[in-house]
Amino acid sequence: MFGVPLHLNGSMVLLAVLIAVLYGEFARRQLDLPQLSGYLIGFGFVVSLLGSVLLHELGHALTARRYGIGVRGITLELLGGYTEMDRDAPSPRVDLLVSLAGPAVSAVLGVLAVAATLALPEGTVAHQLAFQLAVSNVIVAIFNSLPGLPLDGGRALRAAVWGLTRDRHLGTEVAGWAGRIVALGTAALVLLLTVERRLAPLALPLMLLVAVTLWRGAGQSIRAARVSRRFPLIDLARLARPAWPVATGTPLAEAQRRHAESGQPGSALLVTDSAGRPVALVDPAAAEAVPVERRPWLAVDAVARSLGTLPTLPLGWDGERVMEAVQTHPGAQYVVTSGEDVVGILHIADLAQLLEPNRKMTP
Repeated sequence: MFGVPLHLNGSMVLLAVLIAVLYGEFARRQLDLPQLSGYLIGFGFVVSLLGSVLLHELGHALTARRYGIGVRGITLELLGGYTEMDRDAPSPRVDLLVSLAGPAVSAVLGVLAVAATLALPEGTVAHQLAFQLAVSNVIVAIFNSLPGLPLDGGRALRAAVWGLTRDRHLGTEVAGWAGRIVALGTAALVLLLTVERRLAPLALPLMLLVAVTLWRGAGQSIRAARVSRRFPLIDLARLARPAWPVATGTPLAEAQRRHAESGQPGSALLVTDSAGRPVALVDPAAAEAVPVERRPWLAVDAVARSLGTLPTLPLGWDGERVMEAVQTHPGAQYVVTSGEDVVGILHIADLAQLLEPNRKMTP
């Protein structure tokens, strides 16, 4: 829509069924309708609600694009939707405008739905749908404006702290901790409404899932802030493992023996052609998966990947550009180059260890 890719997650079906059943039963009792009619109205409400969520996300997407930020797509899922952008906002002002665009759209939709509710005769299907759309959009606008990541209000808080302190990482961390407070408050409110029987039993798991998702999203934001603080430490000249050449056609067992005797056990095995030019990189996992008894009879080329298929990182890139490339082209290994020469191999595990030195890495 408007050039923005739209993705529909399979979990959205669960949301549609849950809301259709809950609202269908409610509408049937309110309007004294047959059960089938109630469910049809419930389905109509689901379509309208998802349309509102889509417009909310389009508010983010189109505003981001207005300020030169690429949008990879909008995804609608169980808990509503999210917009994926290809980079962060360049300034606190843009971050603030993009974050508040979604709630602003929801607020406008809520006002329009309130006006429709007041204009339509009570006791009709149209009045009931307008009323529920008004309530839903107003709640979405207010809830999303709460000051805690990953909510839109949390991004606005991040922008405010960023603008005041000139430290984006601090803004993200502050908004992340605020998000954890919002998550705990949401869980407490849900439990209170359940105890007082103001919340339908079927809605309890969904609302608790919202609280858990908020908690996890806030934690990821805090972690991201701490990791991004260490981006300036990324130095490809130090991080890249040296490349140890081995001629094409060499048996794997022989290549591993020479490598072990080279005194560079941490270096990467680089397959070279007859002219000595590097052409492929041995995949350590694939090499280890070969049974020991087969290694003398298997050429090293069989467990190597062509350098043309691997992403490259120029030696002079700073941490920000390295991380942008890694996020755009995920992989286990990256070829570090200086001009046309291969100067080393960056293992993603080494980069992760640098960015999160206290985190236990799984093999």
